Amino acid sequence: MRIAVTGAAGMLGRDLLRAAEAVNHEVVPLARRELDVTDTGAVARRIAAAAPDAVVNCAAYTDVDGAEGDLRAAMAANAEGAGAVAAAAAEAGSSVVYPSSDYVFDGSKGAPYVESDEPRPLSVYAQSKLAGERMTTEANPRHFVVRSAWLFGLAGRNFADTMLRLASDHGEVIVVRDQVGSPTYTGHLAEAIVRLVDTDAYGVHHVAAAGECSWYELALEVFRQAAVDCRVLSCATEELARPAPRPPYSALATERPEAILLPDWELGLAAYLDERARAA
Repeated sequence: MRIAVTGAAGMLGRDLLRAAEAVNHEVVPLARRELDVTDTGAVARRIAAAAPDAVVNCAAYTDVDGAEGDLRAAMAANAEGAGAVAAAAAEAGSSVVYPSSDYVFDGSKGAPYVESDEPRPLSVYAQSKLAGERMTTEANPRHFVVRSAWLFGLAGRNFADTMLRLASDHGEVIVVRDQVGSPTYTGHLAEAIVRLVDTDAYGVHHVAAAGECSWYELALEVFRQAAVDCRVLSCATEELARPAPRPPYSALATERPEAILLPDWELGLAAYLDERARAA
């Protein structure tokens, strides 16, 4: 199989390339410097030239707080750009994967969200991701919308890395205790996406690490596994006064009978920390 990956230099994109190559797929990496997904004409030309069997659209605007003041940029990348990639893939006879977010939910359910639950985005970022889901779905019938959560991996900024840097600089961190989700290692997510594109199970998929925790609990586990001595204080979300609202509970589960299940989040964290140590 020939797989084109937009946003190939990003955290998920990098791991997608590695996961696809590991099972002998031919990969066409399209980093942002090679393809800006907001340039509709360039998207059509590059996807047509690549002639892939599948396109995994990892290009995204990911600054949740920044999006609150930059609706245009968030929508351009996460919605209109996603629609352009999906349409170009359809024109090329390819399927398309759109990685999406647990933040499309408002967190009021009180139980893990499944694919049939109604999205209710709270933030501009979440609105842009839901719009991207819908534009992808409308543009290409052979679509996989893959919702995941709280991603961490080697090739990008992430919570675990931030905690370790803060511990080194200050010896103390303050972390919110009242947001709960499913922390997911991009290495595991990438392997699942590569498996998924080998199927015809089109539609919405929830693919996140098993289990759930708060950001506070995640910080404690980061320091425990990394054997780092750091004082961890907790606070409520309202005390941080962040620009973008977050769902208080956005753990993901799946109702699909043939779902691809990921390992527990603690195992994903261990895999990430091992990779991080080896890359140091």
